[in-house]
Amino acid sequence: MEIRTRRGRPHIPEIRVEKKEEEEEQPLSPAARLFHAPEFNCNIISVVGLKSKIKPAVIIDGIKQTLIRHPRFSCKLVESGNNQRREQKWVQTKVVAEDHVVIPKIDMHNIENANADAFLDSYVSDLTTIPLDTSKPLWEVHLLDLRTSDAENVAILKIHHSVGDGMSLMSLVLACTRKTSNPDELPSLPNQKSSLSGSRSYSRLFWLVMALWSVAMLVLNTVCDALEFIATTMFLKDTETPIKGNFRLSTSKRMCCVHRTVSFDDLKLIKNAMQMTVNDVILGVSQAGLSQYLKRRYGEQEEPMPKGIRLRAALLVNIRPATGIQDLADIMENGSNCTWGNWIGYIIFPFSISLCDDPLEHLRRAKFIIDRKKNSFEALLTFIVGNFILKSFGVQRAANILKRALSNTTMSFSNMVGPIEEISFYGHPVTYMAPSVYGHPHALTMHFQSYMNKMTVSLTVDPTVISDPHRLCDDWEESLRSIKAAVQEKSCTH
Repeated sequence: MEIRTRRGRPHIPEIRVEKKEEEEEQPLSPAARLFHAPEFNCNIISVVGLKSKIKPAVIIDGIKQTLIRHPRFSCKLVESGNNQRREQKWVQTKVVAEDHVVIPKIDMHNIENANADAFLDSYVSDLTTIPLDTSKPLWEVHLLDLRTSDAENVAILKIHHSVGDGMSLMSLVLACTRKTSNPDELPSLPNQKSSLSGSRSYSRLFWLVMALWSVAMLVLNTVCDALEFIATTMFLKDTETPIKGNFRLSTSKRMCCVHRTVSFDDLKLIKNAMQMTVNDVILGVSQAGLSQYLKRRYGEQEEPMPKGIRLRAALLVNIRPATGIQDLADIMENGSNCTWGNWIGYIIFPFSISLCDDPLEHLRRAKFIIDRKKNSFEALLTFIVGNFILKSFGVQRAANILKRALSNTTMSFSNMVGPIEEISFYGHPVTYMAPSVYGHPHALTMHFQSYMNKMTVSLTVDPTVISDPHRLCDDWEESLRSIKAAVQEKSCTH
C-alpha cells in the first residue's frame, strides 16, 4: 500500500495486488454460486453521503488506482454448460472504469429538501430492479449531483454479493479512503475490548469448575441452537405479522431502501449506564421500535396485538478472523490469496415483542438472549454446515434449504463498526454511510453502520408488505429517546 501524490489532486490510496498467471480464471466459491441462484440473487447497495460537490474525474481516477486493481473487481462472471452441470468462473478482463460509473442527469430546479430525500429513496429503489451487467465485473458506482437534507452530494455503490461479504467490501471501501485530517493515514476503527473481567484471586478449583461449566453450557447451547435451526428449516415458522412477507406468493422485485442517522453518543451513554455493548443496545432499541410499530399496524387493522408473537431475525455474523483497519487493508493488498470472499454465519435471534412499562426491560431481554447466543457455536456451525451442503448436494439444494429456513423467520439484521474519525472518499469528505443488502427472502432488513459520532440505521423493505418504512424509522428513533430518558432518570435516582 502506498500513497501517490498528484499536483492539484487529493491523496488517493493505491491498492497493489500481484496477479498470478493461474489466477486468470478461478471457479466461483460455493457461497458465491449460492448468491447467483434465483432464490438468492443478492446485491449489496451502499449510499454514501458526501460533504462536498462531486468531482467525477477525481473519483474515476481514484477507482482506476484502487478498485479495478483488486482481482474480484477486474473479473467478470463466465458461465458454461446447462442447468444440471453449469460451470461458473471468474475470468480476468480489461476494466474500463468509466463503464462502471453512472452519472445521471438530475433536474434540481424542482427538487428541494424533502423532495431530494424522496428522489434519492426512489432512485435507490429503482436500482434494486435493474440487474448488474454480467458482461463486465459485477459492480457500479453512481454519482448523484443531488443535495439532500444530510449531504451535499451522494455516491451509491452497488456490488453483487458474490464478489464478497460485507466485511470484505467494507475493508475495500476503507482501503480506498484516508482520514480527512491526515490524507496519509488509514481510517481508525474502535478498539474491540473484551467484555470478560474479574478477579484473579479465586482458587484453581473455582476456575476449573467454571471452565467445565462453561464448556458444558457451550455444548448444550450449540446443540439447542442447531436443533432450532433444523426445526426452522422443516416446520417452525414465525407468527404471520404485518411485517412478515410470504415469499411463496410474492412477485415483487422492487425493494425500498431508507435510512435514518442518530447520535452514536446516545447509544454509548446507554451502553455505559447499563454495562452492556453497543450491539446489545441496538438490539434492545430495535426490539422496542418493532413492538411500537406492530402496535400501530395492528391498531390500523382494528385488531389487538396478539401475545406471544414469534418474531425472529437472522443475525449475520462475520466468521473471518480479522481485526483492525490495518488488517483489513492487508487483506486488500494480498487479494484472493487471503481471506477474501463470503465468510458469513447466521444466528437466529428471537425478538421479544411486547409493550413494556419499563423501556429498559427491552435492553435486559435483548442482552440476556444475545449473551446466551455468544456462548454457542451457532454462527460457526451454520457456516460450516452451509458449505458442506453446498459442496455435497449442490447449489440448488442448498438454496432451497436456506430459503426455506429464512422464509420461516421474519427479518435480517446486521451491525458493522465504522471509522471513528472523518474519512474522505477520493478527496470527498464523507458525512454518512448507509449500506444494506437485498435479494434474500425477507421483507425487512435492518442494518446499522457506525461512523464518527453517528449511527446510521438502514432499512430495506418490501413495499408491498411495509409501505411506510419511514414510520418504522420514527418508532426506532422514538424508542431510543425513551430508553435514553429512562437511563438518565435511573442515574439521577441513584
